[in-house]
Amino acid sequence: MAKITDATAEPDKKGEGGKKGEGGKKAPRKAFKKRGEKRVVHHGYVHIHASFNNTHITITDTEGNVIAWSSAGGIGFKGSRKGTPFAATQAAMNAGNAAKTYGLRSVEVRVKGPGSGRESAIRALQTVGIEVKSIRDVTPIPHNGCRPTKRRRV
Repeated sequence: MAKITDATAEPDKKGEGGKKGEGGKKAPRKAFKKRGEKRVVHHGYVHIHASFNNTHITITDTEGNVIAWSSAGGIGFKGSRKGTPFAATQAAMNAGNAAKTYGLRSVEVRVKGPGSGRESAIRALQTVGIEVKSIRDVTPIPHNGCRPTKRRRV
């Protein structure tokens, strides 16, 4: 039996990550935010999606990263009460107060949908203390798009 000496055996490399033959290079560590550290955002966008059944309010920064969001159903309204202007007001106030903790001061509003909570949600944002710079309607309008369904025969 031949004995293996220390010179011929491969030394044990503990703590060195990576594949064989990499030369001991480690991948750069990803930098994470500290817990509880919030970024300060002064200007952003408010996306209001007002349907007949519900109203969603999403507040983003200028790059599109979501800061705060709320909906009438998420607050606790159920059934047909979710589509009311009062429910939209409550949802906008909830999202606006959450966004103010990030230092949000002014927003551009983009409204989508035919719902009744469109104007009341914008007014609620102003009562929270957020300055509304502009309001734009981004409701998708079909320009003679899809073919309609065939006529119903009874």
